Amino acid sequence: MAAAPDKDYRLIADELAGDIAAGRLRPGDRLPPQRQFARRRGIAGSTASRVYGELVRRGLAVGEVGRGTFIRAAERPPEPALAEPGAARVDLELNFSVLPDQPDLVARSLAGLLRPDRLGAALLPVSVTGTPAAREAATALLTRTGWAPDPDRLLFAGNGRQAIAAAIATLVPVGERLGVEALTYPVVKGIAARLGVTLVPIAVDERGLLPEALTAAHRAAPLRAVYLQPTLHNPLGSTMPESRRAELAETLRVLDLPAIEDTIYAFLDDALPPLAAFAPERTVLADGLSKRLAPGLSLGFVAPPADLTDRVAAALRSGTWTASHFALDAATCWMSDGTASTVQDAKRRDAAARQEIVRERLTGFGIRADPHAYHCWWELPEPWRAETFVAAAARRGIAVTPAAAFTVGSGHAPNAVRLALASPALDVLATALDQLAGLARGLPEDTGVD
Repeated sequence: MAAAPDKDYRLIADELAGDIAAGRLRPGDRLPPQRQFARRRGIAGSTASRVYGELVRRGLAVGEVGRGTFIRAAERPPEPALAEPGAARVDLELNFSVLPDQPDLVARSLAGLLRPDRLGAALLPVSVTGTPAAREAATALLTRTGWAPDPDRLLFAGNGRQAIAAAIATLVPVGERLGVEALTYPVVKGIAARLGVTLVPIAVDERGLLPEALTAAHRAAPLRAVYLQPTLHNPLGSTMPESRRAELAETLRVLDLPAIEDTIYAFLDDALPPLAAFAPERTVLADGLSKRLAPGLSLGFVAPPADLTDRVAAALRSGTWTASHFALDAATCWMSDGTASTVQDAKRRDAAARQEIVRERLTGFGIRADPHAYHCWWELPEPWRAETFVAAAARRGIAVTPAAAFTVGSGHAPNAVRLALASPALDVLATALDQLAGLARGLPEDTGVD
């Protein structure tokens, strides 16, 4: 007779973990349907569900929509996915875009800052409100069709991730709930875990987050805020149309709910006003320079409503998420003299060229991509599973990211991968995509990955 479920499910999960460690269960193996597993073990169906959930929680298994639960191709990394470069020869996992002539361009811009008098000032601490010159330059850089930040309320963080962390810390107390798109930026998952915030997945369609799904989630159990990427969503690459933005803004007003709008990729396609233009009193906009310039040349921006400015500033200070004075002054140089805009325009052309390579090399596959984006979403063909495909690609020296890295909670992940296109040289990218296309046209059993 089975023991109490609260004890049993962990013990059974331990047994399966041992089977995985010993190689009796191998990457890509499909676990039996939960009802069948429960019958074999003589346990309740709810206990079987807990066992599978525990394996997913430990990073030993992954669920795929409509397909079942599979043993992962590799152990889950100790840090959030997409945090730093891997060892693969071709990195299609992270979007680190540094154009060939960027170093010379940004170096020329810094010549004046390296004079002893200016450098001495840059070595001193600086407030989260920055300097008048920084606020003026950042306001000009962030201004988009139909919207401009208020320079008197603009705040500065060390990078875009810290800007997001400060916004979450401001709006969502420990133990409370933050709504996010069902597939979301993995770093937000890590931020929420460190801040003790529970993420609630909100359904999306091809036009972005569904206002009715947000309403249903909030009425089921109140949310404190919602985080979203309306423009060039990561990982799906979709851009929310203006009508959906207006509808979502009205939903936020009805629910009395604030939003955190991540516009880190919006510089690649700034044709639409941000959500902040439709709900300015409820939207905290977060952005940064890491994608516009480079990860090593970063600065974060936060544009909050008037009634939240002091609270966001306090969160930046208490979280030690403030920018350094040197980084602020350097970024001000790049933004003021046109360097940032020049690089930004070049990256728009670069992203378009890379999307053209995707269209040429991956024609006939289930690709979702915006022509302006630095990434694309690939719904894999049968009989491939995401985890097995990632492992097979890694054997060829190509790093790609499975859908599970973006999935919120313990729900099933789509059978898809995200390809980050920004890092490799164009010819290397084309060759890598050719290899992945050939891989996808074959069978998993032909790759040596079980």
